[in-house]
Amino acid sequence: MNNPSCCGPENNGQVIESYEDIRIESAKNICGLCENYAERQKSKPIAVMCCEGACLRGDIARQAANILCHTLAPEKTVRICLGGAFTKNTGQRNLVRTAPRLISLEGCFVNCSSCMMHGVIQGLEPEVIIADRLYDFDRNLFGIDEMSPEEARVHANTVAMKIAATF
Repeated sequence: MNNPSCCGPENNGQVIESYEDIRIESAKNICGLCENYAERQKSKPIAVMCCEGACLRGDIARQAANILCHTLAPEKTVRICLGGAFTKNTGQRNLVRTAPRLISLEGCFVNCSSCMMHGVIQGLEPEVIIADRLYDFDRNLFGIDEMSPEEARVHANTVAMKIAATF
């Protein structure tokens, strides 16, 4: 399940540069609710950051992360706000930085969440799990509307249960 590279084997023969120089505006606002949540969750042994993609694969990964963290293993896991962790060096990023076990649940081989967080935390080594490899479906589908919500939920549950079995 672990793939430490942001550049998966499925890049159609393209060479992808290791880093891209970008400017990210620092978030000027800090949400007190988010900071309080991070403080309450910091003792949990497993942090789960996740793809937040708008495609079918990203949505199934997002649902799986929520099932895992809020239903199957809420006492062991904390769900990371990827946007918060990426845009500001506060509680969410600290959860990513200090978790004894960090899972990056990716929707597909592109590995967006782990690539994003590698950019703000040097030397980050998450356990990368590529969700769409854990369930069977028509791989020609892309959009969220191309699969019924019920079927997507079944796949998300499958992914969450397979990950929870490793705890």
